[in-house]
Amino acid sequence: MTKTRLSPSFYYLWGTQSAANSADVLYIMALTVLVLDHTGSLISATLVPLFRSLSQMLSGLIAPLLIARFNLSRLLLLSQSGQFLFFAAMAVYLGVQGSGASLFILFTLNFAMSFLDGWTVPARNALVPRLTSSREGLLRANGLLSVSDQIVQFAGWGLSGIISVWIGTTSTLLLTAVIYALAALFTMRIKEPQTGMETHSPSDNAAGSLAVPSRGSVLTEGWKIIWRTPSLRALTAIDAIDMLGGSVWVGAFTLSFVQEALGQGEEWWGFINSIYFAGTIGGGLLVISAVRRIGSRLLRYMLIGMAGYGLLTFLYAINTHLIAALILVLAMGPFAELSAVTRRTLVQHSVNSEQLPKVLSAQAAILHLFFCISLLGMAWAAETFGIVKLYVFAACLTCSAVVVGIIYAKSLRNVEENSSRNEQTH
Repeated sequence: MTKTRLSPSFYYLWGTQSAANSADVLYIMALTVLVLDHTGSLISATLVPLFRSLSQMLSGLIAPLLIARFNLSRLLLLSQSGQFLFFAAMAVYLGVQGSGASLFILFTLNFAMSFLDGWTVPARNALVPRLTSSREGLLRANGLLSVSDQIVQFAGWGLSGIISVWIGTTSTLLLTAVIYALAALFTMRIKEPQTGMETHSPSDNAAGSLAVPSRGSVLTEGWKIIWRTPSLRALTAIDAIDMLGGSVWVGAFTLSFVQEALGQGEEWWGFINSIYFAGTIGGGLLVISAVRRIGSRLLRYMLIGMAGYGLLTFLYAINTHLIAALILVLAMGPFAELSAVTRRTLVQHSVNSEQLPKVLSAQAAILHLFFCISLLGMAWAAETFGIVKLYVFAACLTCSAVVVGIIYAKSLRNVEENSSRNEQTH
């Protein structure tokens, strides 16, 4: 068996995540269109993604309690099954009420689904190392997941709009329910290896042989691990900075840049969005093909990815030529994916399999919070300083993330060396 060969359970995990992400895109698009048609208010429609992000942030805060009680594959199944049931309830409710549906009930169901979905990414990213047998296999697995995420983002939003118009909102919701059901079925096929960590019920500790941690300590353990571990502090800071800078690629900002800096209309906005996602898909495929070359040099390639992405963002900000803009956006993809995949792999190597889900839950809560803050902060900065300076600022943020990586280089190299030693002993 080659080092990069992946287990059947990983492919089931890959399948369930691809299906769930596709269903998410379909239902958010259909719900947004429905709310917009119902109210005629763009502000009301923007509440759909905002409520979703806030709900996922709250979910990340309590996820450690669930991780302490369930194994990761069961937690994924609980999340996918719950989302299917809530979505089925939403579809039935809309079918019965039609145009008389209550927005309060729709937003409540959306909040509940997003809350369940908030466990998914931390559980998925913590489960991946358990389903791979080597560092190269882990890199390949992260690359495959990243590519599928980008494909869903690239094709999903455009296709979901076409599907919604073609078959109607009701049929789109029915199709989404089928995809959620498939995601839950794929999840049932995931076989999680035993890690030596078993969940205990309170009755197991009746004799006092095992100390039961308080809920407060369980909820804060991931945060404490991040604070105590230099490599995790650095990687979390880099992720947060990346989230702040990356928000400039939200649709409203890219449209404003196309109109003001490039002097073009919405059609070029669509071209640039498409080219950007095509570049990230290509970048993910390049990372997959280069796992042997990257090997244990994760830090080096992470810094190269961030530096290249920051430089290209700066050139994009000061550029006024259309073709050059498309070329720069396409070139960003490989650097962005190289940085993201190597960074995720470094996080997965920084702690043991028992601690990793708690760390990822804490990180997810931080990143959702930063995303909400960045949307408001970047909107203010764009109006105050102009859209071009906003993109220059985003490039400077990425460069500051490179500086953080260099400052913590020793700790991050220790992670590389430890992962290499661990692989040699197995």
